[in-house]
Amino acid sequence: MMMLCSGLRPSLPHLLTLRLLGTVPSRMVASKSPDQLSTTLAFEDPSAFKVKSWGELLRALGIFRLCSFPVLINNCGKLMSVARTLLGRRGFSLLLRPTVYAQFVAGENESEISQSMEKMSLLGLRPMLAVPIEEDLGESTGEKRYDDNMDAMLECVRMSHSNAWSKDPMMQLKITALLSPELCVKLTTLIAKQPYNMDLLVRAMDGEPINFPGLDESEAAHFLCGLQRLNRIAEASVNKVRVLVDAEYTYMNPALSLVTMAMMKKFNKDGAWIWNTYQCYLKESRSLLLEALRLSKTEGFCLGVKLVRGAYMDKERKLAEKEDRQDPIHKCWEDTNDSYNGSLNVMLDVITQNPERYRIIVATHNEESVRRAAKRIDELGIDRDGGSVCFGQLLGMCDHVSLTLAKEGYAVYKSVPYGSVDDTLPYLVRRAQENRTVLQGIRKERDLLRQEFKRRLRGGS
Repeated sequence: MMMLCSGLRPSLPHLLTLRLLGTVPSRMVASKSPDQLSTTLAFEDPSAFKVKSWGELLRALGIFRLCSFPVLINNCGKLMSVARTLLGRRGFSLLLRPTVYAQFVAGENESEISQSMEKMSLLGLRPMLAVPIEEDLGESTGEKRYDDNMDAMLECVRMSHSNAWSKDPMMQLKITALLSPELCVKLTTLIAKQPYNMDLLVRAMDGEPINFPGLDESEAAHFLCGLQRLNRIAEASVNKVRVLVDAEYTYMNPALSLVTMAMMKKFNKDGAWIWNTYQCYLKESRSLLLEALRLSKTEGFCLGVKLVRGAYMDKERKLAEKEDRQDPIHKCWEDTNDSYNGSLNVMLDVITQNPERYRIIVATHNEESVRRAAKRIDELGIDRDGGSVCFGQLLGMCDHVSLTLAKEGYAVYKSVPYGSVDDTLPYLVRRAQENRTVLQGIRKERDLLRQEFKRRLRGGS
């Protein structure tokens, strides 16, 4: 994410920054010492896959093998388009449903989703439902479509709350499913030049006309409609379902963050029901997180944080080069790791000070970050399943990490998209391309699946 508006970003008080970056005296948890923890969280045990059926095992092996070929991942959109043309809509659906779709999507209707979620719950994992709707520049579809998207997200709130799949349910939300990307880009440009009062956005959510200098009449009307759509979703979810707002591209993230912070100010008085996402591959991610912590204190709202590395690296770098501006991404993987782990420590420390007002989901497939987080959680005496800290991975991936964490008593969520093949195909293609390094780097999970496969062939129980 880029900068919030200048009115929301006064320089951080030096004392606050030092306090946030400091450490809290460690307290060891009696149940696990750090040495025991490093052993149990080695993620080397193929028995994590004992819970998979033969069909699930073979499907995962086949798909992960295909994902190891860069040419397939890089061109998956074109390949799927050709396959759809050759096979027709029905034939293409028959091909995808038992393979890629079944690996990464929960189902199309509530009955199918419930079956997937109940099985997940039995494994100690929690679903985090995600309506796979988002837009980028040039894809805007009009108010009717945005209203339909809102209805789909309200249905997601209902399903997440009404089904007893897990305690403390969560769901994901993309603001560009409810507000045009073009407006978000324009807002980002405007708030970089002038301050804007969050209170005006809060009042607009309740229907008060909005006056945002620089927007024409139609843009202001669309902005108001978008804020009211977000308001309806937040009203439906408060005290029921935690809504995790996704970050997107840097050319629109400041607007998304401004809107999300306004939602937090309105709805997070007594708990973190609206969360924001921080992409640690961005050079400014730490300062954005610290500013969010400052705002949560001065504005009096609880802060929920989804901490990710980020998934738009290639496009961000190409765009920066094209526009002849500084690359917003850290120069190397090690710097991104340092950014992620440092931000994680900041959040864990403030959670130790006030666990009721701060929450984080450690959303990563990186095993070393998971181990660091688990060790720090235990050192600080944070309850593994107390609600303040949880872990997250994508459905169909990194199960050896998810299942091991759940077995050790940590709260673990899987990001669960759902919908028809047609609805989820753009989501699957985009995720595959944005997460190509993750998909191509799943050799360990594939090896563990092979070990489990060989064990079964030898007649293991």
